[in-house]
Amino acid sequence: MSLFLSIAFLAATPQDTQRNEQPIEAAIPQMTSNFSTFDQLADSLNSRVQTGTLLFSKGDCLAVRIYTQSAYTHVAMIVMRNGEPLVYDSMNGVGARCLTLKNYLNTQRPATIHVFQPNAAFNPTMTARYERYLDKKLGTPYSIRHHLTGGRARGIHCAEYAIDALSACHLMKAQAPAKVSPASLVTGIVQADRYSPSITFELERPPLVAEKPRNWCHQLWVDTKSCTSACCVKLRGWVFCQ
Repeated sequence: MSLFLSIAFLAATPQDTQRNEQPIEAAIPQMTSNFSTFDQLADSLNSRVQTGTLLFSKGDCLAVRIYTQSAYTHVAMIVMRNGEPLVYDSMNGVGARCLTLKNYLNTQRPATIHVFQPNAAFNPTMTARYERYLDKKLGTPYSIRHHLTGGRARGIHCAEYAIDALSACHLMKAQAPAKVSPASLVTGIVQADRYSPSITFELERPPLVAEKPRNWCHQLWVDTKSCTSACCVKLRGWVFCQ
């Protein structure tokens, strides 16, 4: 099944937002492209990102959506290393990790991804500090409970990881990093004129591999298994944000 991707080049001038849940994006896309495979999608993005690029997801996680009153559910950071974009994030059940761009995008399906680019390219000093902090935190467990109090904890959540990395390279800082959410981070980086929205695209759910039934009884089992599996995947995304 083909994968449809709409890439919208967004308005260059940031728009002020009064509430976190309002997306910062252009009303009319200037360009739309179709990609027949997920690999084509990922490969096309390799040349569109840079060190400091932030990837904001609008996924299924109901816990984040309800608590932050926003559609933004996740954020990840990009570092270019040897010409390849690597993605750092902190994910529930995994913790702080580093993946290739293609592997990261695969973990986010299905979702809408909003790409934000730094208004000024990171210089070598900023890049070194940014990478050093991101690498230092790899393996840190995921935690979101301290978001309520604003205090630090042994674990770290995605927006906290991002704002701390931006603070390490002296680009942005927050009084209470643990209380930063993906939505408030979007508002902060745009209103401070540090970042601008760049492109937006949709990631479809990976197609299920069809199992050829041997007879009507096996067909019934295949249909039941497929339905149950799809429901479990959807519920896992809603409740466990995975």
